[in-house]
Amino acid sequence: MKRFVFLSFLAIFILMVYVQADSNSSNSQSNENEAVKISDLQSCVSACGLPSDLDFSDRAFPIERSDEEWRSLLSEISYQVARKHKTEPPFQNPYFDNKDLGYYACVGCEAPLFSSLDKYDSGTGWPSFSLAIDDRLVAQQVDNSFGMRRIEVHCALCGSHQGHLFPDGPKPNFTRFCINSASLKFIPSVSKAKLRSAILDWYKTEKNLTR
Repeated sequence: MKRFVFLSFLAIFILMVYVQADSNSSNSQSNENEAVKISDLQSCVSACGLPSDLDFSDRAFPIERSDEEWRSLLSEISYQVARKHKTEPPFQNPYFDNKDLGYYACVGCEAPLFSSLDKYDSGTGWPSFSLAIDDRLVAQQVDNSFGMRRIEVHCALCGSHQGHLFPDGPKPNFTRFCINSASLKFIPSVSKAKLRSAILDWYKTEKNLTR
């Protein structure tokens, strides 16, 4: 009987040690995963926060304006971001947490670039989208500034800088368009049907890509 009691206590002790070790291992793994997530987010913010040194002054776009006209049309921050490839501060811009239904047009020519239906919270402090409304409207350019390789994105019609494209977005595309609010103009909609109709109406104007 004493032997049975001793073995029972021994079994319980071993089980408690195993459970505690497994718990510590799980906590350690959880802490490591959390550290990786924080590190990844910091890298995302760092990459998004850097401006681009690309210069499109020698390029021709379907919509052209003089520098004086751009300065007159845009606010100072929109001019610096959209025309001079600067970057606005994170969490201090009007659209990073905007959850209203609508689409985001280019601040320079009002081309519909992104939909609120594809917007998500990336935690970076800038508006983030999983895809563009029309890939033809959002052009890409390799950006090797600051010792890193990024993909710069800009309006294909007027050349206004929008932000950068990263391969760390949600499924199924795994793409994240990290965009400056200063490069966008939000057009609200009252329903998904109205949103779709508003976007299609733009293509019926003289600015559409099918002419």
